[in-house]
Amino acid sequence: MSAHDHSHAHTHGHGHDHGPATFNRAFAIGIALNLGFVLVEGFYGWHVNSLALLADAAHNLSDVAGLVLAWGGALAGKLQPDARHTYGWKRASILAAFANAVLLLVAMGSLGLEAVQRLQSPEATQGWTIMGVAAVGIVINTATALMFMRGREGDLNIRGAFLHMAGDALVSLAVVIGGALYLWRGWAWLDPAMSLAIAVIIVVGTWSLFVQSLHLLFDGVPAGIDLEAVRKALLALPGVDDVHDLHIWAMGTSHNALTAHLVLSEQDVDQSALLHQAEHALEDDFGIGQVTLQLESCSYAARCPLNGLASA
Repeated sequence: MSAHDHSHAHTHGHGHDHGPATFNRAFAIGIALNLGFVLVEGFYGWHVNSLALLADAAHNLSDVAGLVLAWGGALAGKLQPDARHTYGWKRASILAAFANAVLLLVAMGSLGLEAVQRLQSPEATQGWTIMGVAAVGIVINTATALMFMRGREGDLNIRGAFLHMAGDALVSLAVVIGGALYLWRGWAWLDPAMSLAIAVIIVVGTWSLFVQSLHLLFDGVPAGIDLEAVRKALLALPGVDDVHDLHIWAMGTSHNALTAHLVLSEQDVDQSALLHQAEHALEDDFGIGQVTLQLESCSYAARCPLNGLASA
């Protein structure tokens, strides 16, 4: 090791571009299609007195807002760091995913309440109109969901957009089925009952998005990353005797970061080779692209103020 007891090293990620900018067209098309469909569905829902159609229109409107939020978060995350925001605005995508989930949960809560009230006094509606409008919704929402499908695994914000659109397609399918059953059996209670079922299904589907985005807001270890596996990978590096003050968090919905102190063995260690190997291992095996490592000698580690504190 050098004459200094410890050294700081910052390594930056390479490759693996998950940049949400590639979804600009998907956001623009999705927002335009869904906004137009909201107007059509809302008009016909009001015209034929269908709570299921009105509920779906309200849900689609919340999804337009959700897409706007997700797009805004994705664009903000691309802004460059400056002297006041040294990490940039990557966390905007996490905030967008969280706001998206809250928006959807609130919308479904109000829908559920309205459906329960309507169940107490069911009203007649027009099955064929409901089926026709909802069938258009299946096409629009499926097409929009497909545009976000390839990004749903690597980015929680894109996953939120995908879940909304896929959920909408299922909701529209349920409305079509409800309209068909109403034509067949004449059950007036089916429309609000279907609305209530839709609300429950969407809340269940959205809950994980809410929990995950809240977890990331509090700098939790991102889903899919095993902290102990990362620790073992760092300990397996040549010349590393110990690891402490290990932290992993999400800077954005597609960008993870890590800091750690590595205690080096007393024999000479090629620090440049070690950092290069650590960077590649963390990026390739765990998808962590922003890495900051502090290299310490055993003597320094023994008195490191962060060694043994209540951290990972």
